[in-house]
Amino acid sequence: MTSSLYDLSPALRLLILAAVFALVPLLWVWRRHRSGQPGARLRALTLLTLVLTFDLVLFGAFTRLTDSGLGCPDWPGCYGSASPFGANREIDAAQTAMPSGPVTTGKAWIEMVHRYLATTLGALITASMIAAWVLHRRAPGAVSSPWWATAAFVWVCVQGAFGALTVTMKLYPAIVTLHLLGGYAGLMLLTAQTQAESGARIELPGRLQSAAWALLALLIVQSALGGWVSTNYAVLACNTFPACQGSWWPAMDFEQGFTLRRDLGMTANGDLLPFQALTAIHYTHRLAAYVVLTAMAWMALRLARTGDPALRRFAWGVGGLAAWQLTTGLSNVVLGWPLLAALAHTGGAGAAIALLTALLVRTRRTRQAAAATPAGLAVPRAAR
Repeated sequence: MTSSLYDLSPALRLLILAAVFALVPLLWVWRRHRSGQPGARLRALTLLTLVLTFDLVLFGAFTRLTDSGLGCPDWPGCYGSASPFGANREIDAAQTAMPSGPVTTGKAWIEMVHRYLATTLGALITASMIAAWVLHRRAPGAVSSPWWATAAFVWVCVQGAFGALTVTMKLYPAIVTLHLLGGYAGLMLLTAQTQAESGARIELPGRLQSAAWALLALLIVQSALGGWVSTNYAVLACNTFPACQGSWWPAMDFEQGFTLRRDLGMTANGDLLPFQALTAIHYTHRLAAYVVLTAMAWMALRLARTGDPALRRFAWGVGGLAAWQLTTGLSNVVLGWPLLAALAHTGGAGAAIALLTALLVRTRRTRQAAAATPAGLAVPRAAR
């Protein structure tokens, strides 16, 4: 990296743009809940932020899948400008020199729109944190804890740093994968915050709760493997199913495939990454998918058998997302990695992680409430 990769001259203009863009959802929440309690407005803003975070994860995947991650090769602006309009000369020169290269007008706009969305989300999360602390001081108990919003603020700052490194380190696979996982972490954090604020409670047997935690861990690991497949462009290393390259165990190079400290498409020694390494990356993700999908199907059946209507809805969610991920994953392989299927697969992973997080947060709150209930007293059904 060189210092020229960072040009902070457009930073103030980008922050002003983010503040202006953030005013739209802030005013919408205020008008929609102007007659409600301040806590209700904060909960609505948190839910809206969660939705926008999911959208940002998808748009980040769209940026990567359209090879637009280096559409503006500096950070945080585009050739030192706040928009591609101010960088027309530099973009045209780069596009003329390499028409199919990483810098084109279209790719520059995709990359900058992604940055606009990210900074707008940062502004909303900052506003939520300030509102949470003010409300906590003025009306104790109106929010579950202002530290949820503070954690979200810390997360968005760290995620922004990884976004910068994604550009300045030229799509370094480990950084890009961590950036994707950071997006999923944001979904988990904001989902937990919305559930904590809602106060909803669900009873879940202890063993099934432990199984849900294990499934969430499996989903995170599988998402990391999927991100590693995508960032290394290994999706088409196996273009048949269920076998790969006509074999149940094709030639694979796990050592090179899972070396983390290397540039995109290169080995740690600077040589071209062998095809066997890409095969190892793809096939590991595929084998792990069998385990994860089986676990999701089992969890859906167990939740459905509890008899609780709320858990049955979670069962439908887990089972539906398992089918969604199977369908979109197969579509990526047999249809040659179409953009829509790739985006749907990324979104399905995020939705599954958020769903399990919501289930576990609701269950954790029930257990805390049960622990605080005096012996012999039952929690009323209406409070569940």
